[in-house]
Amino acid sequence: MNKQIRCYVALFISVLLCACSSRHVPAPVSSLNNNINDYTSRININGGKYTVQKGDTLYSIAFSAGKDFRELAKNNSIPSPYIIVPGQVVSLLEPSQPRATEKTYQKKPAKKPSGLQKINNKLKKELDQPKKRRYVQKQANQKISNSKDVSNVNLSWIWPAKGKIIQRFSDKENGYKGLQIANEEGTAVLAAAQGTVVYAGSALRGYGNLIILKHNDDYLSAYAHNSKLLVKEKHIVKAGQKIAEIGNSESPVTALRFEIRYRGKAVNPAKYLP
Repeated sequence: MNKQIRCYVALFISVLLCACSSRHVPAPVSSLNNNINDYTSRININGGKYTVQKGDTLYSIAFSAGKDFRELAKNNSIPSPYIIVPGQVVSLLEPSQPRATEKTYQKKPAKKPSGLQKINNKLKKELDQPKKRRYVQKQANQKISNSKDVSNVNLSWIWPAKGKIIQRFSDKENGYKGLQIANEEGTAVLAAAQGTVVYAGSALRGYGNLIILKHNDDYLSAYAHNSKLLVKEKHIVKAGQKIAEIGNSESPVTALRFEIRYRGKAVNPAKYLP
């Protein structure tokens, strides 16, 4: 009886070993990086249109394209608060102007004014002179006020981080469009002015962990390559509030990349900072 049991046990073990040796496909392993954005899906705009990906905002797309977010919203008929959805195609080009249809008109010969009409026209011209002068003066005053940077009046800028400036702004086409402030990892990154967080993530290629603040309809500021983000989208922050920590995400150096955008265009931050 014992001999028979031993035979059954030996047979069972041999079958089990054969089953194990026949397995060639490794067991499935769940990814630990499901929450990290895939580099290949990050915003990299080439051409005249862009297909919205998960995590994108109109502000981040406009920032990457060097456009004013209001311009993109207007050209794509996207109303405030500028909600976009994955799969939506955003045009980055100006809408084409409709071509005027060519029509020929036959001009009717102008009638000669009568004596009474001449008197009325002269009186009307004299009465319109003060009104015209006031209008011209109003237009001149408006041009003067528009020439000033009135949108920056209520903004008080401060330095976004302590450290050494290792790269400065360049006006060249492929130049550096901000300031690079080097310091140890974990150094506090501060909001350079009060504003609202319109982007917090890592979807913009080349910027790593990025925060974009909207200060008003004209100005945005950006804080890139952070090791840690401490605020989320729609958060309202005060000037000097800690919003991130310096790092080296998508950067060969541990430093903050700080940019200021005026109506979508990069401007020299050194002209705004004290």
